[in-house]
Amino acid sequence: MSEPGPDRIAAIRRFNRFYTRQIGVLRKGYLDSPYSLGEMRVLYEIFRGDGPTASDIARALDLDAGYISRVLRHFEKQGLISRETSAKDARQSHLTLTARGRKTFAPLEKKSQVQVAGMLAHLNEAEQARVVAAMSEIERLLGHAGQADNELAYTLRNPKPGDFGWVVTRHAELYLEEYGWGEPFEGLCAQIVADFANKNDPARERCWIAERHGEPVGSIFLVRDSDEVARIRLLLVDPKGRGLGIGKRLVDECVGFARAAGYKQVTLWTHSVLTAARHIYERAGFTLTSSEPRHTWGQDVVAEYWDLRL
Repeated sequence: MSEPGPDRIAAIRRFNRFYTRQIGVLRKGYLDSPYSLGEMRVLYEIFRGDGPTASDIARALDLDAGYISRVLRHFEKQGLISRETSAKDARQSHLTLTARGRKTFAPLEKKSQVQVAGMLAHLNEAEQARVVAAMSEIERLLGHAGQADNELAYTLRNPKPGDFGWVVTRHAELYLEEYGWGEPFEGLCAQIVADFANKNDPARERCWIAERHGEPVGSIFLVRDSDEVARIRLLLVDPKGRGLGIGKRLVDECVGFARAAGYKQVTLWTHSVLTAARHIYERAGFTLTSSEPRHTWGQDVVAEYWDLRL
């Protein structure tokens, strides 16, 4: 441990003043909304969580339980959230956004994404990567232990040159090794990636790459099926990145982006043998709508179709 000198303290305070001004947290309404930054963070925790309780949110944000209660009562009066009594503890309620809450939150989430994109837009690819790496390093050094460490052990980013080739290669290698899937599975992956690379609409389609220690460890694509339906493709978490919650985070990013982009439904195609992925989809609120046995890629499989209404 080392006592920081006054110059370092002043530098950090200067950065804090710069960044709070940069993202507009000092304004009366965050993102020009009727809500403060604290209220928006509470909404975000409900949006991204799996039915969190008030206590869960208070712990996640390190906020006073009384303040959380007041914010939640305000949201409830506005019809933004609903409560469901916990089956395990009647004193606790699980919180979810109502349809009105999702409609309110989606444009604000989109506006936040646009704001950050605008901050980075004047930087080239290498400079953007440096900014993200520097922020991740600050989080790692100043963050807390436990769950936060898992979140800081990796970053999500847009694809860069070489990533699409990695997605195809790693899918082919891992699925052959773990499930015995052979040709034409690699060709299918290559076609999905090629279609996205050649004609994706950035406003309604995205790819996320999970990176850890400077190398890719996960991927997911969200593509347009129709004006109202988006499709998740090519969810993958490399063994080097498993156990950190990367799969859940990737799916959550897809769902959040789909809501902000105005889709009404997210659909996906998977297989019964992919138990970890199925569990992630189920926890995210997807419902198994149909299944059928097939013989493909050299194996007997059960194809499954899952849907989520937004």
